Amino acid sequence: MLSPGLHTLLEIVGRTVAVYTLVLVGIRISGKREVGQMTPFDLTLLLLLSNSVQNAMTGPDTSLAGGAVAAVTLLILNYLVAEVAGTNRRFRKIIQGQPSLLIHDGEVIAAHLAREHVSMDALECAVREHGITSYKEVALAVLEVDGSISVLKYEEIQPTAQNHLARRRFIKKR
Repeated sequence: MLSPGLHTLLEIVGRTVAVYTLVLVGIRISGKREVGQMTPFDLTLLLLLSNSVQNAMTGPDTSLAGGAVAAVTLLILNYLVAEVAGTNRRFRKIIQGQPSLLIHDGEVIAAHLAREHVSMDALECAVREHGITSYKEVALAVLEVDGSISVLKYEEIQPTAQNHLARRRFIKKR
């Protein structure tokens, strides 16, 4: 009972939802490090991927209306995923993942490096970027969900006696 034009547009919406889901799962599976650090190879892959899935979304319809429906569908899906991820912790963990501990107390956690596909060279580079000469001087290094590596020195996480007293004075003044 749908007109052919409306049926085609609804088919484009369905195809776009399927492709969006497939690409989102694929990017999620590829790992945090791949998303956070874009190389020329990653950009090439992204451009080719977008070109290859375009036909899967619109099918034989190459009209302006077909492209507009696919684009609006993608924007709506992206908005809905962001809204649900913002309010639902479980969904956010599925979509974004969780941070991974790479260094704890000056010791590299090799199993986590391997699982996250982070090379020792990349880890040492991140440590140097934070002004630390050796990973042995690192209290914590964490691969964040955005692919960046956060590095904390011991003095940044262990309160010194002076910091502790200053905090106590601040709390008492309140």
